[in-house]
Amino acid sequence: MTIARLATFAFSGIETLSVEVQVQISAGLPAFTVVGLPDKAVAESRERVRAALTGLGLSLPPKRVLVNLAPANIQKEGSHFDLPIALAVLAAMEVVPREELAGFAALGELALDGTVGPVAGILPAALGATARGLGLICPGPQGDEAAWVGEIEILAADDLRQFIAHLTGRQILDPPKPPSLQPEATPGPCLSDVKGQESAKRALEIAAAGQHNLLLVGPPGAGKSMLAARLPGLLPDLTPQEALEVSLVRSVAGLIEQGRISARPPFREPHHSASQAALVGGGPGAKPGEISLAHRGVLFLDEWPEFPRPALEALRQPLESGTCTVSRAAAHVTYPARVQLVAAMNPCRCGHLGDTPRECGQAPRCGEQYQSRLSGPLLDRIDLTIGMAPIAPGELARAPRGETSAVVAARVAKARLAQRRRAGTTNAEAPLDTLTAGAAPEALALAERASAQLGLSNRGFIRCFRVARSIADLAGESLIAREHMAEALAFRQRPPGGR
Repeated sequence: MTIARLATFAFSGIETLSVEVQVQISAGLPAFTVVGLPDKAVAESRERVRAALTGLGLSLPPKRVLVNLAPANIQKEGSHFDLPIALAVLAAMEVVPREELAGFAALGELALDGTVGPVAGILPAALGATARGLGLICPGPQGDEAAWVGEIEILAADDLRQFIAHLTGRQILDPPKPPSLQPEATPGPCLSDVKGQESAKRALEIAAAGQHNLLLVGPPGAGKSMLAARLPGLLPDLTPQEALEVSLVRSVAGLIEQGRISARPPFREPHHSASQAALVGGGPGAKPGEISLAHRGVLFLDEWPEFPRPALEALRQPLESGTCTVSRAAAHVTYPARVQLVAAMNPCRCGHLGDTPRECGQAPRCGEQYQSRLSGPLLDRIDLTIGMAPIAPGELARAPRGETSAVVAARVAKARLAQRRRAGTTNAEAPLDTLTAGAAPEALALAERASAQLGLSNRGFIRCFRVARSIADLAGESLIAREHMAEALAFRQRPPGGR
């Protein structure tokens, strides 16, 4: 008695775990059993496989069909086990040659008529197959996504019948073509739409240049959300390696459509009612959260103090380390989470703290209570804080248009290039030695005095250097001068009442 085998994968974050589908058909009462710690979706695959074979005019033999997913100590989750189980069963029934499956791994969900549907995780599966010297069998719409990996044999088809025809030599499937990085389809909103607010636009440019965290504070209608929405237009395209990192997370989350791999940094803006699991990851299958879906891009949190306190505090560790570990009783999964945090908030609940005719009767206590929802350690991770005041209607109507996003983006791109040549990364991630080595003595002395007077933490002191370095890069200077450090320190403030 022989066993048909076919490789597939389980997922731990963006990492792949090798799983072998083993099928044995033996004498006994007719039964179709799946073992190997399957979840509900995997256990139900036997009914989808049975129906798909019936749709092809095939039927399971009146024997005992046993499917084992090895190793049995790993939880198997998801519908992507349908296709490898079906192909291994066909090999055990001698419908397709077993040797043809030996060099492949497979993923795909089966419909009742034998159609192969898309599943999450094709891109990391393609990388895992390449590392193990295997080809990949996957749904037709996701062949381009798998081909992005490069040198790998890919069989991509829309239904099970086409796979059988190829494996038996009656049809040859055309290999999918690797897609190119997709540029931004339509340009985003332009920075020139923002009238006035020059200090805030300067802070936005510095934040874009060095990938710094930014906090915008101001009353309703001051333009906080409008300004944050224009940040993606200032950021340069991702490098191929960065695009791969971003796409791995999106693939695991099932967010890649038609194999399109984007070169643009992601921009995520969850609602302030988002839970802790939604922000940092978790839930069934320990899926990635918003902070991981924004990897190498921007996480925008509007109405920042309105987010649940536990959810905000859960962001502290990922913001510092660049990774997010989701720990559950049955899973410990780590996702990348190197993000640029941009937050916006009102100075108080009514939003008009400091505007005497409009502020509520509880001022200034209402502002202190509202802003105290943000902890000191969380605020310490903000590099630039800028207060925004509303523009008078008359001034708003007459204000000329400022610089366009394209003009500012060119300066940002030039600053980013200088950073990569110096440290191989952005200033937000650069080692401290590369920053302090390029500081003038008077800039260093100013930073030390300000640190003592303002009570900056070690983290705050270092982040001031990072911001000053970005300001110098925007100016095209090799040294951090005193004026660069002074501007960085001016942005190092907390909103009134925060603690």
